[in-house]
Amino acid sequence: MIKPELLMGVSSFSGAIAAVNNGANAVYFGIKGYNMRDLGTNFKLNELSKLMKYLHENNARGYLALNTIIYDEELVKVEKIIKSAKKARVDAIIASDLGVMSLVKKHEIELHVSTQASVSNFTALEQYGKLGAKRIVLARELSLIQIKKLVKKARGIGIEIEVFVHGAMCISVSGRCFLSHEIFGRSANRGECLQPCRRAFFLPEKTLGKNELSVKAFFVDGDKPDYVKKEILVQGNTILSAKDLKTIDFLDKLVATGVVSLKVEGRTKPNDYVAVVARSYSSAINAIMEKKFSNKKILEWNTELGKVYNRKFSSGFYLQKPSGKDLTDIQGSNQTKKRAQIGLVKKYYVKINVVEIKLSFDLKIGDKIIIEGKNTFIEQEIVSMQSNHKELTIAKKGDLVGVKISGRARVNDVVFKVIDNDKFSKKK
Repeated sequence: MIKPELLMGVSSFSGAIAAVNNGANAVYFGIKGYNMRDLGTNFKLNELSKLMKYLHENNARGYLALNTIIYDEELVKVEKIIKSAKKARVDAIIASDLGVMSLVKKHEIELHVSTQASVSNFTALEQYGKLGAKRIVLARELSLIQIKKLVKKARGIGIEIEVFVHGAMCISVSGRCFLSHEIFGRSANRGECLQPCRRAFFLPEKTLGKNELSVKAFFVDGDKPDYVKKEILVQGNTILSAKDLKTIDFLDKLVATGVVSLKVEGRTKPNDYVAVVARSYSSAINAIMEKKFSNKKILEWNTELGKVYNRKFSSGFYLQKPSGKDLTDIQGSNQTKKRAQIGLVKKYYVKINVVEIKLSFDLKIGDKIIIEGKNTFIEQEIVSMQSNHKELTIAKKGDLVGVKISGRARVNDVVFKVIDNDKFSKKK
């Protein structure tokens, strides 16, 4: 069995640190303009060299997403981005547009075909191979059985297969949706989706009823008098919002299909999400390789994954076609933990790896903290604190405390404490 690559989506340099430090083998990212998360944080062209240098020094790869709809007048700028990516030694470009693919091939960069291309059969896969694709990111609407068959055929023509394993699921086919454009004038196909599908929808009270949690809606199929009334039960308010994908429960079966890369969606998520998800899936992959994948470990990984952003979880299309139970009943996140800002780094002592933190909230031994900045991501438990050379068990708001840390920090980095999310932590 081949050990697959763990590929994390990141939106910043500190996100790349969080991914690599927690077991990711590769990251993917965007440049402002022309990627499917264009409203999120993206890298600037002049930051690519620094990012790729860091990744390569840590034996990781970096892939640039250029996978939106592209208009004719934009190709000159797209080619400029591709040239910059080549110079920065970006390992591959993820594309869905044939014009962009042609430019990637022209500049001799490895080509990965985006899930936006909705490749779901071997003939399509074969044609993209002829265009120079080395890897195909399959459509999300495929089962484990279908993927296994495609992987076997793809190997025969030297093409790698990548699949999504965790993160947000679009209610539309592979993300090709027009709802955001219709309502807000911001197109999902240009990376500008404002996610109206994630909102709660409300029926007028006189229609819904004061105490009802669900209502029957219907449409007419056919013409009078020969028509059939089709009913659907609308439950809750989030009627278009899919639960997040999670495959860790059956990751061994997915790895057994022979895919070369396991991809995590998350370029708009905070860096603690990147760290927790990377750490959990990296641990699971290692357990599979060592034949130590077990129900006990699955339970532990699920507990960790539940601590960070999620809309509750679904197995997507892998095991069966999704139904109403795969729609979430909440707006926002179901995470059991959250982070609260508690201070700023005022000094960093390089030789002894100690930070001096000005606290805006209390801190005690045993608390888990995150230190984050433009070039910093550190997460650890507080095992000791000092103030004026005296050991502390509890530090109060306003105190200036010294803490030994596990990595390099910078002045004005933000310090967070991981705390219970009372809104969801008591729910099943």
